Amino acid sequence: MGSPTSSPIFDDKPTERPVCYISRQIKPTEARYGASKMECLFLGWALEKLPYYLDGSVFKVITDCNSVKSLLNMKTPNRHILRWQIAVQEYRGNMTIVHKGGKIHKNSDGLSRWTLANTPDSPAYVPLEAEPQIPMEGINITDIVT
Repeated sequence: MGSPTSSPIFDDKPTERPVCYISRQIKPTEARYGASKMECLFLGWALEKLPYYLDGSVFKVITDCNSVKSLLNMKTPNRHILRWQIAVQEYRGNMTIVHKGGKIHKNSDGLSRWTLANTPDSPAYVPLEAEPQIPMEGINITDIVT
C-alpha cells in the first residue's frame, strides 16, 4: 500500500508537488481482502499516519476505487469497515473523496508495486507480528473472574 501526499503549486502552470510518501506491506490476512476493502483499509491507515499534515486542512483523497464512498457510508458495516469509518469520521468535513481511474493514477504505483523485502537486514524492516498492544494496567484478573 502506498500514498503520495502532495500540495498544489500555482506557478505558471498548476502542478502538484510531493510533500511525503508513505507505504507499508500488507499483512497475510489483509491479502485476502477485495479491492474495495483494501482501499478502505489503506485510507484508514493513511489518515492515522498523517494527522500532522491533515489536521485543520481541507484536502482531497484521490482513489481508483469508486466503491470507497459507498463502503464508508454503509449503515450496517462489519467490524473492519466500522474501524475505517471511525478513522475517516474525524476528517469528514474537511475531506473529499474523488475517483480517478487507475490508468491515470500513476503517482502511487511505484509505492505499491516496487517493494523492499521485509527482512531483518532491510532498512525498512517492520516485524509483521508487531501489533500495538492494549495496556491492561489497573485490571486484576481476579476482578474479571469473580
